[in-house]
Amino acid sequence: MITPDKIAFDIDGVFANTMALFLEIGRKDYGINHIRYEDITEYFLEDCLDIDSEIIRVIINRILEGDFEPELKPIDGAVEVLSEIAEAHPLLFVTARPELPTIKEWIHKVLPLRPSAIEVIATGSFEAKGDVLNERGIRYFVEDCLEVCHMLSERAITPILFSQPWNRSSHHPFRGVSSWAEIRVLINRHCT
Repeated sequence: MITPDKIAFDIDGVFANTMALFLEIGRKDYGINHIRYEDITEYFLEDCLDIDSEIIRVIINRILEGDFEPELKPIDGAVEVLSEIAEAHPLLFVTARPELPTIKEWIHKVLPLRPSAIEVIATGSFEAKGDVLNERGIRYFVEDCLEVCHMLSERAITPILFSQPWNRSSHHPFRGVSSWAEIRVLINRHCT
């Protein structure tokens, strides 16, 4: 079992349903109606989507800057489970996003917790996640990018792969979860 003080979470694709927002912006603002969530079979969108790379870049930048009208929503069950975990220990989110304010504001908006119960760190790179997690004594990290899972594993951090269409194509040695209910089971005994 995992204790709440030894686990941290990625944001995009684990807590925030960022790819659903990407698709909604594409439909609404760029008339891209032929792409489904299941079509996102690679982490790097240019490698799997039939969309101009400049449009992909623009949409991603809009998401990173908070410049969008459809609402960014949490993944089903995330708010409830994270709220339970926060009763036992403050939450730690570590993202490779380059800027912190937009995503930190979103997290505080969707998670009805006192500010001291949430810490959000933007590393600016995937590679820097391991250093942050090791400095904080984190042993487990919920992540959706398979490449990052491999990097973390090399740094003695146990990745828990949150199942998404972009990480299902390869065999891997990591424990996988497909829902926040499964995450709850991993740490539930320590949250009551």
